[in-house]
Amino acid sequence: MIEASSHPARSSFPARPTVFVVDDDAAVLGSLRFLLETDGFAVRTFRSGTALLNIGSAAGPDCYVIDYKMPDINGIDLAGRLRKSDRNVPVILITGYPDENISARAATAGIKEVVLKPLLEENLVNCIRHAIQDRPVA
Repeated sequence: MIEASSHPARSSFPARPTVFVVDDDAAVLGSLRFLLETDGFAVRTFRSGTALLNIGSAAGPDCYVIDYKMPDINGIDLAGRLRKSDRNVPVILITGYPDENISARAATAGIKEVVLKPLLEENLVNCIRHAIQDRPVA
């Protein structure tokens, strides 16, 4: 789990990367949108995993930020389903409910990082930038 980190920016970082954020809490979505847009990201938000899965063939993101605990599908299961179609897009799991096994389960689902919700801000931005920079080229 990431609680504090810093990753240097690389020149190959996209000019305005797109991040899809999934969280059932409207206040969290609004805060994350503000945080990420202020930091130069294009952001699209979803109130549920089902809403994200139902968008069809819209242009995909450079990174997903997904809440772990949602009523329709948990973030790890959602990440597993996304892996089937968006194989190289990094996924970062955010949670306010960490447990000792979440990092291992997240890694199995192809999730790049797990970030604790109370400590999001700069940690999340750094994790997103790092995940996009290290993303394999399709």
